[in-house]
Amino acid sequence: MSTLLSPGKVLRSGSGKATKIIKALGSGGQGEVYLADWGDEGQFAVKWYYPQSATPEQREALQLLIKDSAPSAKFLWPLDLVEDKGSGSFGYIMPVREARYRGLHEYVAGRVSVNSSTLINIGLEVTKAYHDLHVKGLCYRDISFGNAFFDPANGDVLICDNDNVAVNRSVVSGVLGTPDFMAPEIVLDAAKPSNLTDLYSLGVLLFYLFHLGHPLTGKKVLKIHCWDIAARNLLFGKEPVFIFDPANKSNAAVGLDDDPTGEAGGMALKYWNLYPAAFRNTFLKAFTQGLKDADRRVTESEWLVALSGLRNGMFRCSCGSANFYDAEALQSSGAYAKRCWKCGREPKLPFRIRIGTSIVMLNADATLTPHHIGNGEAFDFSTEIAQVVRHPTDPNVWGLKNLTDKKWVATLPNGSLRDVEPGRSVPLATETKINFGSVEGEIRY
Repeated sequence: MSTLLSPGKVLRSGSGKATKIIKALGSGGQGEVYLADWGDEGQFAVKWYYPQSATPEQREALQLLIKDSAPSAKFLWPLDLVEDKGSGSFGYIMPVREARYRGLHEYVAGRVSVNSSTLINIGLEVTKAYHDLHVKGLCYRDISFGNAFFDPANGDVLICDNDNVAVNRSVVSGVLGTPDFMAPEIVLDAAKPSNLTDLYSLGVLLFYLFHLGHPLTGKKVLKIHCWDIAARNLLFGKEPVFIFDPANKSNAAVGLDDDPTGEAGGMALKYWNLYPAAFRNTFLKAFTQGLKDADRRVTESEWLVALSGLRNGMFRCSCGSANFYDAEALQSSGAYAKRCWKCGREPKLPFRIRIGTSIVMLNADATLTPHHIGNGEAFDFSTEIAQVVRHPTDPNVWGLKNLTDKKWVATLPNGSLRDVEPGRSVPLATETKINFGSVEGEIRY
């Protein structure tokens, strides 16, 4: 890696603080990143632009972002401009990304593995982050798995390369996106980046996360002998077809037996039916209705509903593998039509609780949060309000423990009422109803 700045080099920031370069951290298409001391603020990162990227437009865009605050703590936001007088180039200060974070591209490439719970958390965190950015009237313009990082331990997310952010629908030139993530109208040069094109890119990113493949690379790929710009323009712009489009099979996913490389959707086909119908239907909307009609794209709120539903429905088969509850697979007889993806047996479903329209599987380690029983605190999973616990003397009896400071009222199957004080539990029994205060839930089995 070439270095534009040498260790010990002192730059001047817009706020007047001396910025001393410590060492190079990496490089990208626009410039290089360094570790630096920023005055008495401590150690921060400096992104320094290559001469061809250090344009007046880029400087102006940075200055606007620096004046504004980050949409949330998930963004490594530009904090200050830095320059070397006389050189004509410049860069900016941003927080340092901690070593615990890995790139989403590493997960997609199979270099980092995560469990199902962490994967869902990544999806939720990424979606919430871009929602916060869009609420501020901004668009990212380059959503892809190359610009997001995650902690494999818990799914915590950081969004990087925020110098590409611009005001929604601005006419600013420059970044159009990463080729395979660009909306068809951008591929065809029929539109500029906006919140609506961001939504398309977010859908592609989420599809990659949960299927390890691209939503538009199906059997049409097998007829392409040169993966060049013309091929990409055809698949992603002129003739885009979702690989699971039920009405158009021209680009259907091809199984790994017929295409061992997996380039024609084999990996995606492997995962598609693992997920419940409600989750799959969200992708269907994103890449059928929303493929060419930008106004019908799946919004962040819709993705959050789908992802939280996936989170609520996760349970373990007796073989230990993670499965996802699919309401459409539950038959009137009580049998569950969907088999475990790993062992092939009909899984034994745990107790579950219905709260409003949501169904939450009450696994041995399950918790309820403000999202489930709070007062309008949608998608807040930060605090445990209830927890599934085992009876202290009878290991075959399970209950739901009240972790709040307020009393619940339970209606037992025989119709009697029971107060559930803070720290106490109500046994898990079908038809038991629990009034949490703002909502009521019913336990089923």
